[in-house]
Amino acid sequence: MEKINVGIIGGAGYTGGELLRILINHPFVNVAFTHSKSQAGKPVWATHTDLLGDTDLTFSGEEISELLAQNGLDAIFLCSGHGASATFMAEHEVSDDIAVIDLSADFRDEHDDFVYGLPELNRERIQEAMRIANPGCFASSIQLALLPLAKAGKLTDDVHVSAITGSTGAGQALVPTTGFTWRNNNVSIYKAFTHQHLAEIRQSLTQLEPDFAAAINFIPYRGDFTRGIMANVYTPFTGTLEEAKQLYRSFYENHPFTHVSDAPVDVKQVVNTNKCLVHLEVHDGQLLITSVIDNLTKGASGHAVQNLNLVFGLPEDTGLRLKSVAF
Repeated sequence: MEKINVGIIGGAGYTGGELLRILINHPFVNVAFTHSKSQAGKPVWATHTDLLGDTDLTFSGEEISELLAQNGLDAIFLCSGHGASATFMAEHEVSDDIAVIDLSADFRDEHDDFVYGLPELNRERIQEAMRIANPGCFASSIQLALLPLAKAGKLTDDVHVSAITGSTGAGQALVPTTGFTWRNNNVSIYKAFTHQHLAEIRQSLTQLEPDFAAAINFIPYRGDFTRGIMANVYTPFTGTLEEAKQLYRSFYENHPFTHVSDAPVDVKQVVNTNKCLVHLEVHDGQLLITSVIDNLTKGASGHAVQNLNLVFGLPEDTGLRLKSVAF
């Protein structure tokens, strides 16, 4: 097949860099441009230094309207951050023939014109769509821990979530809580019970179980590591461990990136991959689900490429068989 010509808006940040790392090695993708106002004219490897020798791309500073008018452009990724994507779509006329995959939170509400891009929930809708809202990182991990229960109608009580994320989840801009001297050897909570990803989590759960109205009690933690998310989720469950495992394995049997592990899971198993690993335990009528992902791949850019593959009729895992860094 002919290569899919893609552009990246906001290519200098963490998610833009991850997209470049994946897409320059994708067998069916050509990166037509990567746009950055702050790095315009500079080689990509000057910002993403690990790409020295891998690509000759330079950051474009051209007017975006000119880039969008390029012949043969098939898709764009929006990586400019929350709020910027809505502004971009309002200010630029993007042809209906160009797929838009947005990595911000701007279009994750089901009332928007974008399809919520969680393949384990909306694969068929994504395959028919040209506007995709990529899920949030915490939201991806937590939803993948809960979707099988919602599908089976077994979310009958409050859900409790304790989840920790690496520093890259806060973005590239330096703020006090991302600096090494503060974050190293330190753990803290933030946005307890109020995290912005709660809305999309509930939206997905009620899509599968419309009567679900119980509380989702979410405590997010900042971790003293760079990348990865571990979410520990528990809720009442009337069943055995084997019944829970069968429920989860059946739900994910046709999804290439989410796997149920009999052994406890850890973050290093998934760092630099598009995997989600899930481990289950039953304790005194409570089902404990541990879910681990890489916040920059399955939580962002890898997930976006997975959606690109679906939109253009490719196997979901094309270009995404990535090596983990277990040690």
